[in-house]
Order: sequence, then structure tokens, then C-alpha cells
Amino acid sequence: MTKTPRAYDRSTLQADLEAVHAKGVPGLLAAAHTGREVLTARCGSADRASDTPIAHDSSFRMGSTGKTFTAVVVLQLVGEGRLSLDDTVEDRLPGVVRGNGNDGTRITVRRLLQQTSGLAEYIYDVPIWSTKDFQEHRYDSYTSEELVAMAMRHEPKWLPEPGDQRWSYTNTNYVLAGMIIEKVTGNRRAEEVRDRIIRPLGLDGTFAPGDDPRLPDPHPRGYTEFPDSAEPVETTEVNPTPFDAAGDLITTAPDLMRFWQALLGGGLLAPAQLAAMKQTVPAAEWDSVWPGARYGLGIGRFPSSCGAYWGHAGNTPGHTAHSGFTEDGSRGMVLFTTLWAPNENALPVEKLINDAIDRLVCDRAGT
Repeated sequence: MTKTPRAYDRSTLQADLEAVHAKGVPGLLAAAHTGREVLTARCGSADRASDTPIAHDSSFRMGSTGKTFTAVVVLQLVGEGRLSLDDTVEDRLPGVVRGNGNDGTRITVRRLLQQTSGLAEYIYDVPIWSTKDFQEHRYDSYTSEELVAMAMRHEPKWLPEPGDQRWSYTNTNYVLAGMIIEKVTGNRRAEEVRDRIIRPLGLDGTFAPGDDPRLPDPHPRGYTEFPDSAEPVETTEVNPTPFDAAGDLITTAPDLMRFWQALLGGGLLAPAQLAAMKQTVPAAEWDSVWPGARYGLGIGRFPSSCGAYWGHAGNTPGHTAHSGFTEDGSRGMVLFTTLWAPNENALPVEKLINDAIDRLVCDRAGT
């Protein structure tokens, strides 16, 4: 007698969170859609010093998941005829990408969004990578221009050639994309994200915080494993300007799930722009975490046991965000943790989270 497969349900989601928690993650919160119902679950605590549970409507930093928001705005502008993916950075931001071998005439808007520009990363020049540096500089503020200038101090990894699909993930690309949004529209990038995505979708808990280092209540405390500390360091408050258009947004689990379902369901981009977003190249740098991953325009395509799912992960001091949804967005999960481990300790946790997303997106029971 063939056993009927069990549908992915709240008890399965809870067990998946508990497995991650057992790896030393202080707190987790998830929202999922099975195609039949919305599930929520939490595990651990909102503070390592207490047993207080994480509130289901807690605010988190989404980190690099914000790149998808930035890409959506750029692609909407493309759909409106105000911008072309083939425009160069030099066309739109004259003189900004120049010096030390950098050449903005060789880099298109498409290459920025797809991470194929070859530009150097600036984020490692921001002093937040040790306990001492973080505590001394956590409230420092930066402009987009200052962040790009940091990247321009370095030679590019390569200069793109026509048809070149070399891929290297860098936040610099998305800071430039945000600057292009502002140049094209005459408005702040955060205003365009608000007016084009947040307000139309009713994402009441999602916003760009500017230089405010705080999170709205309720929120859990966040922790980071720095290389010079034996224990995770509390890093909840941080000035978000270093993350800029590459990852400064704050959100909630229900909001972020609604965003992914709207995007993949065709509610944010016209068919031509959504198809362009899903044109991917191999993302070999990610193979240690997601073997066979590919990257589109601000979105990742990750292999699963039933094919693939779409999403984006994000890290900031104290928080990680993970999202994975089916092709049409009907099933998927948003999962936040309160621990960022920018080291090899993250790999077992990432694998468990990937497995949880795989179980949900590949669930066929009851559908």
C-alpha cells in the first residue's frame, strides 16, 4: 500500500525552524504559503537574555533581498520607456565609474542588475567587520556617492566584453542602480520604492529607514558572529546607509511574502520585464551554498528537488532573510533569523533553510 505524502503544514514548518535553532541561531520567524493556506511559525527567543518569543509582526532588516525591490523599480522604468537595460552607466551617471581601470562606458544597466559588471565591492571598506570596528562605527552615515567612491579605489575584477557572462556579486552594482533611479526620476530611490511597490501592495511594515539605526517595535535583538569574538555580539542598532539601495529596507514576514507573491504572480512588472528579470547566468560564487544557482536581474534561481525556485537572501549585522517561491509565487516561504555569521558556521544553517524551502515549494500533497 502506497503511503500518501504528508502535506507541508505548520508542524512541518515548526520542525524546520527547530532544526535551525538547534544549530545555535537565537531566534527565527517564518511566514509561508502552501498554495492552500498561510502558515506562520517562530522558534527561540527575541533576546538571548530572555525567553520572550519573537512577535509574529516583528520588524527585520531584509538585507540584500532589497536588491529585488531596486531591480523592480528599474524594470518598471524600462517598461515606461524612461530607461533601457542597454544604457551604460556613463550614459546615466557621467564620470561616476572612472579611475583605476574602471570604465562606466563598458557597463550597462543590465550588467548592474545581473551582477556581471566586474566592479569591485565597497562593503569591505566599511568598518563593520570586527567587534571593535562595529561598536565604534555602527552609527556612521554614508552617501551613495561615498560608497561608490570606495569601490572606485579598487581596480575592477574585469572589464566586460560583449556576451561576457562572468558573474561576481557586489553591492556596488545596486548602489549605482539606485543612483540611476534618482537621476531618471528626479526623486529619492526610497520614494520610488515606496510609491511603486510598498503603497500599491499595502506593505505597511516595509520602509527605507534613511539613517535611523533603530528598528520599529516589536522587533527581536540581532546578533553577529565576529571573528574576534567568542560569543555572538548584539548588533541590533546600525546605521543602514552603508547598505543603501543594495539592502537598507526594513520589513515584516507577511509583507515580504506578499511582495514575492505579487512579483512572481505578475502584479509588479509587465510580462516583458518579468521575463527579462528571469533571464539568468550561472552564479558560481554561490555554489558552496546553492550548487547550480543562477542569477537574473535582482533575483536568484535555485535548484530544488522538483526543478527550481526563485528568491533572494539577505544579510545585515544581526539579521538574515531567506525567501524562496515557486515560478508563479503560489507557494513559498520567507524566513528570518537573528544571527548573522559571515563565516563557515553559516553553511550548515543555510543548508537546513534551503531544505525547508525545498520541502515547501516541492510539496505536491493536497494541491
